[in-house]
Parts: sequence; C-alpha cells; structure tokens
Amino acid sequence: MAYKITSQCISCKLCLSVCPTGAVKIVDGLHLIDSELCTNCNGSIHTVPQCKAVCPTANGCVKQASDYWESWFAKYNSVLLKLTDKQDYWERWYNTYSQKFSEQLKKHQVVV
Repeated sequence: MAYKITSQCISCKLCLSVCPTGAVKIVDGLHLIDSELCTNCNGSIHTVPQCKAVCPTANGCVKQASDYWESWFAKYNSVLLKLTDKQDYWERWYNTYSQKFSEQLKKHQVVV
C-alpha cells in the first residue's frame, strides 16, 4: 500500500529529502508520491515510512487505500471516530455546565 500526500500538506519539503526511493515529487506546485516507486520503505534501513515519520502535520502523509471498499471503510471509521469524540465532548460540557450552574444557584439561595 503506497502513501499519498493530502491537502493538509504545508509544503515543508522534508519528505523530499528523506524518501529512499525518490517517490516524492513536486508537480505543478503540489507534492505527490509516485505509487510505482513507493515501497513503504520496505527493504530499507527504516522501519517506518519516512514520509510519514518526518511529516510535521498529523495527516499530511497518509496510507492510500488499495481498493474502493478499503478506502470507504477507512473514511467511515475516521468520521465515526470524530462523531464519537464530539459526543463525549458535549457530555462533558453538559456535566460541567450543570455542575457550575447548580453551584451558582446554591450561592444565590444562601444570599436570599
């Protein structure tokens, strides 16, 4: 499975110098990874793909799915994870807000 550079790339050009096969190219100002040259750094001294390892953004360089369904499920799982995280966020927010609100009510009742 080859890697691809996403729209979150900040064009730092670190991946150009570390790719052992020279698969990272700049075409019309965009960074691209040639899937024919990309070996995921297998067979080199590196244990992880170097484009991914040096990328300063979290999602600037990601694995490219080899077929449609693999890509579809990867996208589905990432969206589901974001929704699940947001659900936890709103539950925590509501609990905190409720607690603070009840504390304010108790203070106000003592004064009256």
